[in-house]
Amino acid sequence: MNSKIKNNAKDLTHELEWFTKLLDTRMKLYFGKDCEYKDVLEVAPPKITNNSLYGNFIEYYQLNFVERVALVISLIPHIKPELLDIFFTTNLSYDRGYTEFGGLKGNNHGGFLPTGETLIFMLAGDNLENKFDIYHLFNADHFFAKHNILKLEPATEGEPFLSGSLKISRDVLDYFTTGTVHKPDFSINFPAKLISTQLNWNDLVLEERTLSQIEEIKTWMKHGRTLMKDWGMEKKLRPGYRCLFYGPPGTGKTMTACLLGKYIERDVYKIDLSMVVSKYIGETEKNLAKVFDQAETKEWILFFDEADALFGKRTNISDAHDKYANQEVSYLLQRIEDFDGAVILASNMKSNLDDSFTRRFESIISFPMPKPAERLRLWQNGFSKASTLEDKIKLKQIAGKYELSGGAIINIIRFSSLMTLNRDSNVITLNDLEEGIKKEYHKEGRTL
Repeated sequence: MNSKIKNNAKDLTHELEWFTKLLDTRMKLYFGKDCEYKDVLEVAPPKITNNSLYGNFIEYYQLNFVERVALVISLIPHIKPELLDIFFTTNLSYDRGYTEFGGLKGNNHGGFLPTGETLIFMLAGDNLENKFDIYHLFNADHFFAKHNILKLEPATEGEPFLSGSLKISRDVLDYFTTGTVHKPDFSINFPAKLISTQLNWNDLVLEERTLSQIEEIKTWMKHGRTLMKDWGMEKKLRPGYRCLFYGPPGTGKTMTACLLGKYIERDVYKIDLSMVVSKYIGETEKNLAKVFDQAETKEWILFFDEADALFGKRTNISDAHDKYANQEVSYLLQRIEDFDGAVILASNMKSNLDDSFTRRFESIISFPMPKPAERLRLWQNGFSKASTLEDKIKLKQIAGKYELSGGAIINIIRFSSLMTLNRDSNVITLNDLEEGIKKEYHKEGRTL
């Protein structure tokens, strides 16, 4: 067993034993039974070593007594749900559960799901002053919320806010139980896909002006935190960095985003806005909120492809759908401006985007079609070393004659290489190459 997992299990066992004693104390005090303590706050938590992920977490955040109880009670349904079964006790006076215990019953989970009311009861009993002092745990500016550790789920409309379930984040749960941080999969609930590349900066073929502008982004990614924190510029500058990549398909926009992530060892999540934008009013906002909520504390790079789908120029508002679409644009702009990380939006044409939108970006970078010299490098670097080119192939002439993007050139190389393998050969022929070029031209509506 992994030593981190083993140490974690040991420390969490001690923490659960402490919670069990805490719960027993609360019940005895509340129902007037003999108890060695006069207050649950007298039940000292165990000393946690720094050899475990759980211990490191408590030390890093300097969790106090109240915060520690909130953390462990939100963990219990996932690791030892039977500890909370006592809350199913029936109030014989009314033949029902105790209102003050709070709690919810899941759709499939058979155990007790703690709510804010459960936590308040555990820590304060029926002491109103102590209850009110605990409410701050659920504020948006508490590190529980800011760092996506745990939260109080919204209660049903019209019901007390503390009746919402107490929910630990999937990331923190995975960290304590497996030692790794969960990477969400693309789904309706998380409309973003993790992307990466095995290529390096030397494989990126762009004109010098574009490369120099990309260097500016790399500089911010390397020194941005120092600028904001150590130099005290966070009061004067907006958080994060916003960039627009524009140019024809296949010119390196997605690859550049992946390389930036590789450069700073950060995950890159691609959101295809043409897929996310919903015809149902309000759904787009909810979909995008799920991405930003997950990304807040991860230092991900968010790459929004097909930005025209949401940020394209709009005519006058003509119906309710246009009105809500504009609201969704405003929402996303606000989340982008508040995001403390790198956001890259990609578009085929800058002119498709609203000027008021583009003014909000720290940099706007053009990815033009490669010139002959750049196309030659793409051709030369693209083929496998296991293959050879027949003598009739003159890459310099091909690069000069056919205007193609880097993506199109790679498609042609893939096609001609597969045709070569299908002949049980390793010699790329001019005929296969030209056939691949015809296919790419046809896809773009062009003719040779």
